[in-house]
Amino acid sequence: MLEPLKGEKRALVAVEPVTGDVRASVRRALEGAEWRRVVPRGADVALKVNLGWDLFIPGSITSPLVAEALILEIREHVDSIYMVEADQVLEDVESAFYRSGMAAVCQRTGVKWVNMERTPSVTVARPDNVILRDVRIPQILRDTVLITVPVMKTHAKTVITGALKNQWGCLSKMRHEYHLVLDDALSDLNQVVRPVLSVMDGTVGLEGNGPKSGRPRLADRILCSSDPVALDTVQAICMGIDPARIPHLVRCAERGIGITDRTRIDVRGLVPEESVVPFLPARHNAVSMVENMLRKSSLKRLFFDTPIFRACLLGAKAYYRLWVAIYAKQHWRRIRAHEVYGPQWRDDWTGLSSTPPSPND
Repeated sequence: MLEPLKGEKRALVAVEPVTGDVRASVRRALEGAEWRRVVPRGADVALKVNLGWDLFIPGSITSPLVAEALILEIREHVDSIYMVEADQVLEDVESAFYRSGMAAVCQRTGVKWVNMERTPSVTVARPDNVILRDVRIPQILRDTVLITVPVMKTHAKTVITGALKNQWGCLSKMRHEYHLVLDDALSDLNQVVRPVLSVMDGTVGLEGNGPKSGRPRLADRILCSSDPVALDTVQAICMGIDPARIPHLVRCAERGIGITDRTRIDVRGLVPEESVVPFLPARHNAVSMVENMLRKSSLKRLFFDTPIFRACLLGAKAYYRLWVAIYAKQHWRRIRAHEVYGPQWRDDWTGLSSTPPSPND
């Protein structure tokens, strides 16, 4: 470990390999990041998982294995634990909650599920913010200690999605309105919603056209840190991506949310530069390209502020369902056959059946 200069702020990130026992890897990552120093004993905790997709599961959402391991490791230290996520315009998060296996995790562990779209909220004024000067956030995030649990993914709009981007799901489902100014909006949001701990699922990530129509990428690691900027910096290096090319990461560092200077980040476990798993970069798929084009056009209000928007949503949903039917099953079969990660996913992983599975399944 480097000797800190007088008054120099440093960050600590744990990167633990997964070789078979996911819970053991989560435990080592937590201990390596000294998690008890930032999570108060007896605190009520909100676990912000990524359930941003109810059709294609492996690599696009937080792994139920990782979520359950985290719950089991922290529950003797804290009081109530809530698993939280919110709806998107293209997704019913309740469906994702059941189909992903997260409902079964909550049932086994006694964790309470909260769809933040359906809970009371509070407005936080931040006149110094660039985009989000009045931030409406769920009240539960004011009443609990936040642990963010992202998954390692590429993202067409933000290069990667990690600990910082995971907070985007704390806003209402109309958050898509900020897609053209997403980097500034993310740095604004992370001024208001600050996790005390970030635990990244790097078991099965998503490469290529994330956050939805990519393909699973085995990365076999768990990352943990009390600094979300430092964690995302290390995540990017692990993925073979230059952190300086990630605008929202740079903005968050400039605003003092965390550290992105690699010389000031101490890493325990795997050395990211020596354990790179290259991820294919994300490109805009058809849905994303059309959205960007319409948002920049003079017809923006016609498409987004009238009933035509509902037709656009139906078209986007149809595109993704077709993509799942044509491409996703081959990726699913590969992950389903994995000795460690495969058993956590249901056979009916695509979400194309009409009835959500029972939490008891």
